[in-house]
Amino acid sequence: MTRIKSVVLGTAILPAVLALPKTTPTHAHYRGRGYDANSTSDRAQAVVDVFRTAWGGYYKYAFPHDELHPVSNSFSDSRNAWGASAVDALSTALVMGQKDIVNQILDYIPTIDYTKTATEVSLFETTIRYLGGMLSGYDFLTGPLSDLADNKNNVDALLKQSETLANALSYAFETPTGIPWNNLFFTSRSNDGSANGLATVGTLVLEWTRLSDLSGNTSYGALTQKAESYLLNPSPPSSEPWTGLVGTDINVTTGQFLDSTGGWVGGDDSFYEYLIKMFIYDPSRFATYRDRWILAADSTISHLTSHPSSRPDLTFVAMYNGRNPSLISQHLACFDGGNFILGGQVLGVQKYINYGLQLVDGCHETYIATATGIGPEVFGWDSKRVPADQAEFFNKSGFYIQNPTYDLRPEVLESFYYAYRATGDPKYQDWAWEGFLAINATTRVGSGYSNIDNVNVAGGGGYGDFQESFWFAEVLKYAYLIQAAEAEWQVSKDGKNAWVFNTEAHPFKVAS
Repeated sequence: MTRIKSVVLGTAILPAVLALPKTTPTHAHYRGRGYDANSTSDRAQAVVDVFRTAWGGYYKYAFPHDELHPVSNSFSDSRNAWGASAVDALSTALVMGQKDIVNQILDYIPTIDYTKTATEVSLFETTIRYLGGMLSGYDFLTGPLSDLADNKNNVDALLKQSETLANALSYAFETPTGIPWNNLFFTSRSNDGSANGLATVGTLVLEWTRLSDLSGNTSYGALTQKAESYLLNPSPPSSEPWTGLVGTDINVTTGQFLDSTGGWVGGDDSFYEYLIKMFIYDPSRFATYRDRWILAADSTISHLTSHPSSRPDLTFVAMYNGRNPSLISQHLACFDGGNFILGGQVLGVQKYINYGLQLVDGCHETYIATATGIGPEVFGWDSKRVPADQAEFFNKSGFYIQNPTYDLRPEVLESFYYAYRATGDPKYQDWAWEGFLAINATTRVGSGYSNIDNVNVAGGGGYGDFQESFWFAEVLKYAYLIQAAEAEWQVSKDGKNAWVFNTEAHPFKVAS
């Protein structure tokens, strides 16, 4: 196990030290402070310090509720009042070696009643955050990080609570097709009756299959694999405008796709992500998933690759409506570079790695072009649709901003991480560090970190007063791991992985 030793820089000093002007080289401000920003171990410790600051605010003002409101020092329960931030933070606290926080979370999880909530339950969000967080914790604490748990009964409870949660959710799959409803009401064992989506159906299989393998109950994995079969064999044919690329909305009753609109963006994204990750999890059982990922990847390269007219050196992936590309993308979609890189490593195909690195470069540009050094929620590059007040910005940066908010999202840092693990090029560590500095400088407020209104206004243009649970699970994990020392859960440099990360960045041991 790797542990990071303390350095002189502490959490009380960190926000002031990190709040650097974007135009000033970051390393110049650290000499003589007992802290070296060129040292990856010191960078990793800085991320740990931010994690502890965020956790401290949450624990004081919000625990065991779902989220901290750092400006008002209050809380909310958007994830069913089961303590989303605590469960989402567990695997990050583990890889960071923060034993005190690990045990605070472990003492809490056995007390959660996953069978009761007064609010609507998202099968997708509950799976990736709660189920993913607990299963990852169980893999770590029954494996390489077992020394971090003070009470073994709490470790056993992670698996028991995972089964309880899955049992409570499983009625969602009681449909004519086996495709689940996503929006559930536990009080009446009902649902909202709406169509389900590509990502919300296609981002369950890793977590539920892992639960089957750990518990010995094959029914969990079978439920999600049956639902996934409709995505692997899409119907009608018009819903697959290019081989491997499919529509977004699905009729739960018939299994038919309702459109041919999509992309590597929110609502679709993690379906494609999980195709290659299921193959990593178990190549013998999920070779078909690999084949579908290859089809999607090849069609993306052939049909969705786009270069802005003002910056032809940049590469973005377009959305599509049928066979009509839309020159729009999202911060959410910036995981795509990392996913292509991962697929290329695992399959031993350099063209996917090269393409992924081009996408990483493009998303990096969305960060360094703005006033805060953080990329926007939604951006476009259609030269015919450039807003008049962004013409100069578009000519220089190659994109224009359609939604300027930043919701503490991880995807750009995530792709930097995969790029570094594949290439070993320290520039990706530097890019991640610069992004981390910018995020810290702009979102740090009150008792934690908040979403902001406008990435292209100095200071972020105002706070939304909401600290997402994935701030713990994803942003700080990727910012840490890219600087941290080797460990068995790090993404492999040779394509042979012992662990695979779910879409919420919770690592699971692979089946083999």
